Amino acid sequence: MIAVVDYGAGNLFSVKNALDFLSLENKLTSDKKEIENADAVILPGVGAFPNAMKMLDASGLIDVIKTQAKEKPLLGICLGMQMLFEKSYEFEECDGLGLIKGKVDKIIAPGYIIPHMGWNKLEKLNDSPLMTGLGDNEYVYFVHSYQAYCDDCNISAYSEYPDKVPALVYDGGFVYGAQFHPEKSGKTGLAILKNFGGLIK
Repeated sequence: MIAVVDYGAGNLFSVKNALDFLSLENKLTSDKKEIENADAVILPGVGAFPNAMKMLDASGLIDVIKTQAKEKPLLGICLGMQMLFEKSYEFEECDGLGLIKGKVDKIIAPGYIIPHMGWNKLEKLNDSPLMTGLGDNEYVYFVHSYQAYCDDCNISAYSEYPDKVPALVYDGGFVYGAQFHPEKSGKTGLAILKNFGGLIK
């Protein structure tokens, strides 16, 4: 079972609908025991980084998420991906979960529209289980004004806007993140979610 963490700042139902479509057993939950007993965890997120971290802290789930990230597959989606990093500078300096080294800051894209919104191509950088079976012409759907800044070794795929925007990140262990919305990214997004489900032992 995949626990989709409900802490009040996630795009929960579209994620759940995608998992249901893939016949991946899942549950929306804010219960620590259910998260601990799950086979994998998804951390969704929409809105601003500081507010989301405050809501996650108020839910009492930060420690359990950090613990589970050492034991089972964890996928952060959109803002949930950004929260995996050490720190964000969205509106104010704010600590993240610190599961992947790096920071979150404004997208630097002179002459480009911010937020980065719409379909963009995935460019492969490093092999990742979430990329299994994907071709060289895959597009996914983004909505964000801030991006991760991290080492290339933590990036499995990026998009150009116009510089490198990390799209799929990972820690080399159990932790994965998608800056885009796989649940809104058609067949490519569903394939990525299916690959995540395939990580369950």
